[in-house]
Amino acid sequence: MSRVGKEPIPVPDGVKVDIEGQLVTVTGPRGTLSDSIPTPIAVSMVEKEIKVERPSDEPRDRSLHGLSRSMVANMVTGVSDGYKKVLEIVGVGYRAEVKSRHLLLNIGLSHPVLVRAPEGISFAVEKDGSVEVSGIDKYLVGQVAANIRAIRPPEPYKGKGIRYRGEYIRRKAGKTGAGGIG
Repeated sequence: MSRVGKEPIPVPDGVKVDIEGQLVTVTGPRGTLSDSIPTPIAVSMVEKEIKVERPSDEPRDRSLHGLSRSMVANMVTGVSDGYKKVLEIVGVGYRAEVKSRHLLLNIGLSHPVLVRAPEGISFAVEKDGSVEVSGIDKYLVGQVAANIRAIRPPEPYKGKGIRYRGEYIRRKAGKTGAGGIG
């Protein structure tokens, strides 16, 4: 049995779960998410818990078991608590601001970069200059944060760029400055 897949998913108060065949819809105080579960996996609601079961021990069914359980658990967490990723902007003169739901970045390029917020994503700029990406869909929050980081990834010599909060940047030594032969 999958260690992840066999765990029941507790449903908090205020969250409603609808299961219609392979389509699971979760509604909560922050919004509604729905996703279809792969065919051999069965999802059922027992009291205030969601159970995810697989029909057999075939390798494909085993791999989909834990994945399906994680997908449903992420939907429940998203509509009840939400997800957020925090990005730090490091560099002299680098800054970000929110303009009408979208994010405007000045990060040392020849032009400011406007990042449009997809439906369900919101941006917030904290006092220390870091950017918070938040929403109810875990995948979408992570993808938008990765797209912002890809605009100016941290470089290894001075560490300037956009990084996740708590991310370790492996630094390289620069040139030694000692003259060679000559």
